[in-house]
Amino acid sequence: MKIRNRIGAVLAVGLIATAALTGCSNPATDGPAAGGSTGATKLPANCSTDKPTIGVALPNTVNPYYVAMQDSFKKHGADLGYDVKVAIANDSDSNQLSQVESFIQQGVCAVALNAVNSGPGAASVKALNAAGIPVFTVNVIISADDLKTQNASFVQYVGADQTAGGKQMGEQALKDLGADAKMTVGIIGNPDQIPTNQRDQGFKDAISKDANAKVVQTVNGKIDPSVSLQVTGDMLQGNPDINVLFADAGPHAVGALQAVSQQGKADKIKVYAFCAADEPLTSTYAACAAQEPAQYAVILLDNLKKYLAGDTVEKEVLEPLKVFVNGQTPGKGEVG
Repeated sequence: MKIRNRIGAVLAVGLIATAALTGCSNPATDGPAAGGSTGATKLPANCSTDKPTIGVALPNTVNPYYVAMQDSFKKHGADLGYDVKVAIANDSDSNQLSQVESFIQQGVCAVALNAVNSGPGAASVKALNAAGIPVFTVNVIISADDLKTQNASFVQYVGADQTAGGKQMGEQALKDLGADAKMTVGIIGNPDQIPTNQRDQGFKDAISKDANAKVVQTVNGKIDPSVSLQVTGDMLQGNPDINVLFADAGPHAVGALQAVSQQGKADKIKVYAFCAADEPLTSTYAACAAQEPAQYAVILLDNLKKYLAGDTVEKEVLEPLKVFVNGQTPGKGEVG
């Protein structure tokens, strides 16, 4: 596993690597070489062309996160001499599998897969394995159990240190409110995604140090601001004592902030989150952790190039997150 250090506002954090929460000890991706995945010995014919084709499978382009990632794949891919073809699944697992099968029919050199959901994504990995096409995964962690069931494996995962990001937000809440403050917490999450579950666990682990902090409810925002607005509003009405919200994705943060405003509780609730795009931090929107999807695309393509050249690459690259607080605004592409 490799963590890249960054100059600037990045806060270095420890890794929590457990089989239940990360792909680090995933038996479906662990090979005989402990240090990483060795370069492929047999590659698709397309890899030997003057301009190899790289398929990129993304969930949607509604979320600014994926817009930034798509733009980076196209730009950096062109810089490296690749023909990058992007497929957008519109948040449908079946659409994404069909798109991956189309990449296979086209005979692409390799695929970068940001799965729609952690479990169903294993079917796409398996299809690419069967076709002999290298697959790198990004952002959404593919379920280790589903990979094992499918007898499937990917070359490398690139993404944020999700658990650490949630922990950073929990620690910020303790810093803002006090180590023994009364915190009645609601979480806007997405139980279908391993990364969001990791963020939630990191947040809960951090606030568990405060005996007066408790999580009273977790709702499913479905990575959709409109859904998040509705379920957060319902949660606040059902739990009027909530004074802290943790929104574990940018679209969840957007909906949570709208719900707090609509119910006139901006002076009573603090929201901690993975960053919403271009949203300034305030006394209510107290802190957020930012991923850098454009950078993940760059890292993945650089490592793909090394792999195609026969070099060994790390099986997992976890990037630290930037933390923004009251008075700051995340930059372009710094989103949750």
